[in-house]
Amino acid sequence: MGTGQRYVQAVKRSGLHPIVLSADPARFNYLATENIEAIRVDTDDLDALIRECSRLRETYDIVGITGHPNPGEAVYATVAKLCRHFGLPGPNPASIDQCCDKFTQRQLLAEAGVPVPAYRMATNGAEVESAAAEIGLPVILKPAAGNGSTGVRLCRDAEELAEHTVYLLGGTYEWQTSPRILVEEFAQGPYFIADIMGNRVIEIGAGKFGPPPHFVYLEYTYPAPLTDDQRTRITDVSLSCLRVLDLNWGPTNIEFRWTERGPVVIEVNPRLAGSPDPQLIQLACGVDLITEHIKLVVGDECDLRKRHSQTATARFLVPDRDGTLDWIDGASQAADVPGVAEVKWYVKQKAPLIRRGDARDCIGHVIAASPTPTQTSAILQRALASITWSITPFPTIDE
Repeated sequence: MGTGQRYVQAVKRSGLHPIVLSADPARFNYLATENIEAIRVDTDDLDALIRECSRLRETYDIVGITGHPNPGEAVYATVAKLCRHFGLPGPNPASIDQCCDKFTQRQLLAEAGVPVPAYRMATNGAEVESAAAEIGLPVILKPAAGNGSTGVRLCRDAEELAEHTVYLLGGTYEWQTSPRILVEEFAQGPYFIADIMGNRVIEIGAGKFGPPPHFVYLEYTYPAPLTDDQRTRITDVSLSCLRVLDLNWGPTNIEFRWTERGPVVIEVNPRLAGSPDPQLIQLACGVDLITEHIKLVVGDECDLRKRHSQTATARFLVPDRDGTLDWIDGASQAADVPGVAEVKWYVKQKAPLIRRGDARDCIGHVIAASPTPTQTSAILQRALASITWSITPFPTIDE
């Protein structure tokens, strides 16, 4: 689901030479297909990255440093520090750092009067139980750092609460830091996402998820079907978030639930939303956020004018069981349906599929765009009807 390939393509289109720094370049197939220079370096080690960039400066004139959204906010925090070190355009490192900590982010927003769910911090089972009792079930349990809904679950009763607490604290969940759990009120209502560049809300999308207790993407649509009043209120709250968190450079995406009290902020992500949001926004209004981000990164003016208006929707393909993916069929027929903009698979045939209840469960997507929501939905239905796949369940222990 990453946007790395789109980033290097945008850099090449702008006449610049992209160099990718990665802890494991072999993970990214596009580096070979795009003939991209790649350097292996520990991307969690700021000093190692500074040394590598300093070495590259002996050969190249480095005009910009950025990261793509797939690994999440931590990469942008590192990028911000690199840009500051080398005197290049970039976001404020302190602003990115405080956003990466969901508890700190919540505190700052709540103190400023921005609507957020009720929340508590917990580091052990007793604190989780106490926080849930104070807030009242159902609650969401989520790690205080992370992305892609990893480790996030709706807990509707005491049994689910205990089960997910054991999962997060019992050694199964892989923490990058010391365990800190955000316990928060389940803000119920439709989901929306505001995509921002600098201080401007470019577009607002609507999302749908699979069945609870997990939050696995099913569908995204741009623009969201909102009234003028709803759009204004989401935009106003978005701009409040930017002011409170001191985010005024580059891309941000803000997730909301529209509740009985209006828009409630679920999360502020100080980065571009991952694929397929950039494609959907470009199809919906003609703004290529990746290209415009690259312009900012190298110190140029970006052009955020909308060029057209249509409805773009992505439907995610999600397996209904664990097992081995035997085959996928119908992708080319789906791509040939008029109005389909993209059919993409994230996995290869014979890959093992293990559902985790987060973004990694998605195995592909289909994107369609047309002048109206009804027409776009019909195009998607036609395309999806031609796609089939087969999964052989893993053998049981008895077998």
